[in-house]
Amino acid sequence: MKKLRLLIYIILIGFSGIVNAQEIAVLKYNGGGDWYSNPTALPNLIKFCNSNINTRIDEKPETVEPGSTDIFQFPLVHMTGHGNVVFNDAEVENLRNYLLSGGFLHIDDNYGMNKYIRTEIKKLFPEKELTEVPANHEIFSAAFDFPNGLPKIHEHDALPPQAFGIFEEDRLVLLFTFESDLGDGWESPEVHNDPEEVRLKALKMGANIVKYAFEN
Repeated sequence: MKKLRLLIYIILIGFSGIVNAQEIAVLKYNGGGDWYSNPTALPNLIKFCNSNINTRIDEKPETVEPGSTDIFQFPLVHMTGHGNVVFNDAEVENLRNYLLSGGFLHIDDNYGMNKYIRTEIKKLFPEKELTEVPANHEIFSAAFDFPNGLPKIHEHDALPPQAFGIFEEDRLVLLFTFESDLGDGWESPEVHNDPEEVRLKALKMGANIVKYAFEN
């Protein structure tokens, strides 16, 4: 159903590409924030998913811009960074259409993005509020069980991890992970020297996000 929704929208806007349900993209946004941070994170998550939840995702994630029609090729787009984010009007319209047509955006605050991204999310969905995703939501049990919700990966501010979302009807279309730092946990072991159990926890939660995005 997801692939069909995306394909229908592509046809309506006159784009002739084919939706590939086994690819993930990194969002290259404007505003000066480091959209390219955590370069080993997504490739490691993809390898983990391909080995553990029966996906066949291309191990080299693509890069896509928020205003590009190419975004409709990807069932999941990942966004991260530490700094400023700005979506212009055309990007807002394109991103909103992508999400309402079956796409999924995961935003992982790498500590420092929060105060900027909330304004941009409000541009995308001015009629909606970011709401905390409850611990019993299926994204926390899609492949691996997290009965307490979002795990804490890196400690910075002694605050609890929180998952916020935008829902369209019953479907979670945007997930904002805050005070968790999942992406750092996905990075190669030598980057942060995290204990293996911490990396595994981050990768398992990432696999849940991938599975939910691909299937809903």
